[in-house]
Amino acid sequence: MTFFDQLFFSCFKHYKPKYKQKANTIALFYISSLQCALLLLTGLLLAFFLKQMHTTSMSSDNAWLLFVLGCFIIIFKNWIQYSGKKRKIMNAKNLNNKEQLYSVWILWILLVGTILFSAILLQGL
Repeated sequence: MTFFDQLFFSCFKHYKPKYKQKANTIALFYISSLQCALLLLTGLLLAFFLKQMHTTSMSSDNAWLLFVLGCFIIIFKNWIQYSGKKRKIMNAKNLNNKEQLYSVWILWILLVGTILFSAILLQGL
């Protein structure tokens, strides 16, 4: 199980007792948002590095278009992966594992911290 699978199931198991039907949607929104935020952070770090090297590889409009396209791919991939049989199989395998789940506060702080760090870098460009 990958790191993102562990984060998904931590979020899913936290919200499952309270929001039975919406737990999967909340966890899916969380993992997709986190992966898109990490994609944005990676792109900004690369753009910041290339700006310091005085290299122009692509325009800003093309970079934003590539980011939006990447986000659509991430959302579609997560929707396919975590909404069907595969999630049920991974959940069944995960029931026997009593691994430590991440705190939901840590999960949301990770997402907000990634977005804030990306916003700070975006202002620097």
